Amino acid sequence: MDGRVLGLNGVTVRRGGANLLDGVDWSVLEGERWVILGPNGAGKTTLLNVASSQLYPTAGKVEVLGEHLGGVDVFELRPLIGYAGASVSGRIEEDTPVLDLVLSAAYGYLGRFREEYGVPDYGRARALLGHWGVGELADRFFHTLSEGERKRVLIARALMSNPELLLLDEPAAGLDLGGREDLLRRLGKLAHNEAAPALVVVSHHVEEIPPGFTHALLIREGRVVQAGPLDEVMTAEHLSETFGLGLKVERDGGRWSARAV
Repeated sequence: MDGRVLGLNGVTVRRGGANLLDGVDWSVLEGERWVILGPNGAGKTTLLNVASSQLYPTAGKVEVLGEHLGGVDVFELRPLIGYAGASVSGRIEEDTPVLDLVLSAAYGYLGRFREEYGVPDYGRARALLGHWGVGELADRFFHTLSEGERKRVLIARALMSNPELLLLDEPAAGLDLGGREDLLRRLGKLAHNEAAPALVVVSHHVEEIPPGFTHALLIREGRVVQAGPLDEVMTAEHLSETFGLGLKVERDGGRWSARAV
């Protein structure tokens, strides 16, 4: 795999005569922490769906964890990819207990069926829930949780299978200020953990880039505007082009901010 966790070469996704992605080239290496930024409709979630092997491109090549999409059993590949986002939340049945939801990720399910789990599985699931600050919610039904609680449970679930690649689609969306900052603090700790998988987070806002992240991909209308180390990509020129208006970009420690000029 030569250190490459994810590789896209000329990837295009076409739906209804429109290109949701248009000739995307992108690579993620072991140990890198990426944020994908862009306006609504830019193709961010589509890109994450391709990276998670949930969506096949119309054209181009995709390599995930050393395997080429189209030439590998994705049901064997997907347990190695942790994914959390609204598309997962929307498919969870209302009477699914939180602990069962996290446990079942080991099999790629969204709730318990007939599979059996051992003491180590229960221990890992409870430890992950505790680490993300929702350990006391293990016996609650997922649909009774607040938005912030759901986000944390889904991240715990995404980590259950000890993945090599972790993909988070707008993990801070819908959170109040306190919830957002607490989540970003926890993501920052994960980013600084050398044992953590390669990380990719999608967001609309530069303020939601967790500390410790190393790279950024800017996307607009399905095309990559810039991609590379944060310090090189996060400029007023690049972000203004991405979002279609003049922006002033600032950095304070490990956090970024942007506002209109």
